Amino acid sequence: QVLLVESGGGSVQTGGSLRLSCAASGRTLRLYAMAWFRQAPGKERDFVGAIDRSGGSTYYGESVKGRFSISRDNAKNTVTLQLNSLKPEDTAVYYCAASTRVGLPTTRGAYQYWGQGTQVTVSS
Repeated sequence: QVLLVESGGGSVQTGGSLRLSCAASGRTLRLYAMAWFRQAPGKERDFVGAIDRSGGSTYYGESVKGRFSISRDNAKNTVTLQLNSLKPEDTAVYYCAASTRVGLPTTRGAYQYWGQGTQVTVSS
């Protein structure tokens, strides 16, 4: 089992940037594809982006493509989400998730482990 803890959320103005981190403990992250999801109030938890086990491939949701980027450091057991050009519609709780599936899963059901989430608020 792997324990995930997110950090780095906060409040920024439109156009600003944030860097979210996900630290894992319990097992090495090399065993998992990793993803970020987000959930705004009253809405479903949506896919943001994923990175494969090696870090060689990434995939992003259309709404964040070109603005957000995911990276990972398997030696440090961390995954990072860089958020640039933020918009008010990016406001949500952001969750880190781990999957034992190969490749770049994009559905919530593919992920077995979840962090507690970190709040990102973007003001206009």
